[in-house]
Amino acid sequence: MQALDESRRYRETVGPAILASFAELLSIPNTTAMPGGIDRNAIWIRDELMRRGARAAVTQIPGAAPLVFGRVDGEPGGPTVGYYAHFDGQPADELDWTDPPFSPTLRDGPLEEGGAVVPWPGPGDPVDPDWRIYARGSADDRGAVAALLGALDARQGRRPRASLVFLLEGEEEVGSPHLPEYLRLLADRLRADAWVICDGPVHHSGRPQVVFGVRGMADVEITVYGPAADLHSGHYGNWAPNPAALLTDLVAGMRDEHGVPTIDGVEVPDPSPEALAAAAEVPGPGDLGFPAPEGPGLWERNLRPLLNVRGIRSGDVGEASRNVVPREATASLDLRLPAPMSPVAVVEAVRSHVAARGFHLVDGPPDTATRAAHRRIARVSGRPAYPGVRTEPGDPAVAGILEAVEAAAGEAPVLVPSFGSSVPLHHFEALGAPAVIVPMANHDNHQHGPDENLKVAGLWYGIDLIAALLG
Repeated sequence: MQALDESRRYRETVGPAILASFAELLSIPNTTAMPGGIDRNAIWIRDELMRRGARAAVTQIPGAAPLVFGRVDGEPGGPTVGYYAHFDGQPADELDWTDPPFSPTLRDGPLEEGGAVVPWPGPGDPVDPDWRIYARGSADDRGAVAALLGALDARQGRRPRASLVFLLEGEEEVGSPHLPEYLRLLADRLRADAWVICDGPVHHSGRPQVVFGVRGMADVEITVYGPAADLHSGHYGNWAPNPAALLTDLVAGMRDEHGVPTIDGVEVPDPSPEALAAAAEVPGPGDLGFPAPEGPGLWERNLRPLLNVRGIRSGDVGEASRNVVPREATASLDLRLPAPMSPVAVVEAVRSHVAARGFHLVDGPPDTATRAAHRRIARVSGRPAYPGVRTEPGDPAVAGILEAVEAAAGEAPVLVPSFGSSVPLHHFEALGAPAVIVPMANHDNHQHGPDENLKVAGLWYGIDLIAALLG
C-alpha cells in the first residue's frame, strides 16, 4: 500500500519533529478545571490541521466546550471515512504524578520497570518505539489527534484516495452532554460511509483490536426504609422490619450468579450467532487474581446485560458496629445493557419489580403516616444514561477499516464484538453510518490516573492507520 509506505518513510525520517509537535499540544492543560485550556487546545488543533491543508473550524454551542471539525478531500467518487477523537482529559493532581502532568516527559520504558527520563530527540536523532510519553491526555486521547496530524504531514499536500471528515470533541470526559446537538448541527458536513472512533487501549496482549459495540448504561439507587430511628436489636429484632436484610434479599433476587438481570419484565436478548462466534475468538482477559467462572468466557458475557451491585450502605461495621435494627439501607446499582435494550424501560422495570415484591414506593423519606401504614417501604431513583450500540462484524461498510487496521499493524486485529463498558456511541447513529472503535494506546497507559502515558509505537501505529484509511 503506497500510502502506508509513504507514512512509514516519513515518520522514520522526521520522527523527532512529530514528537516535538505532540509535546507542544500536551503542554496545554486540557481539563475543564483549568480555565481557557480547552479553548487553547481547540485553537491549536484547528490551526495545525489547516497548516497541513485540511479544512478545519472551531464551533461552540453556548455553555458547551468547543469542538473542532473539518474535512480532507480525497479523489472524486472515493469513500469517505469519519474520524472521532477527543482532546479534553481527566483532572490531574500534580502531587500524584511522578512527572508534572502538563510538562511532557519522555522515558525509555514504563515507570513500573524503572523507565528513565531521556532527552527529546533532535533532527536526525533515532526514535525508539518503546519510549513512553508521560503527560495527561497523551493516551486518552490527544495521541489520536497527534496521529491525525502526523498522517496529514506524511501526505505532504498530495490528495488522498479517500476523503476524511473529522470530529474532535472537547468534553468527552464530562459525559459528552452537548455531542448530540453538535451532531445534529453538523450532520450534513459529517456524512461518511463509516466512522472510526479512536479511543481506548489496544488488546492487553499488545495486538490491535477493533471493537464493534458497547453496552448502554443506567444507574439505579434503591433505599429501603425501616423504623424512624435505630432500634435495639435484642428488643425489636424479631419484630421490626430490617431494611438491610430486606434490601439484600431484594437485590439478590434481581440478578443471577453471573450478574444477568432477572427483573420482572426485562427480556434479555440473545446475541447473534455472528457475535457469539466473534466473542469465542477473542483472547481471555489474562490473570486478574481470581479464578475464572465456569461457563461462557468474558467476551460472550459482555454481550449480555449486567446488573452490578457497586455499593450497599446501612448501619456500621467493625468497631463502630452497634446492636441495632438500622433505620434504612441503600444499594447503588449500575446496569449495562446491550442493544437493543432501552435504559428507560429497564429503570421503569426495576421500579415495577420492587413494587411487585410488596414494597410501597415513595419519592423521599416516608412520613409518620406512611410508616404506620406499610412495613415495606422503598424509594427507587434511576438515571437512564444511554443505550448500547453494535455493528455486526460482517457489515460491508467497515471492511475497508479492517483492511487498514491489519495493514497498519502488520497483523490481524482482535475483533471484539462488544466492550462490556459503556460509551455514548449511540449519538453517532444520527449520522446514519456504522461506527467501530479502533484504539491505538497501549493497554497499560494509566488512563484517567496519575502517570498517564503513550508508547511511541502506539503513536506510530495511529499515524500508519490513518494513512492506510486515506489510501
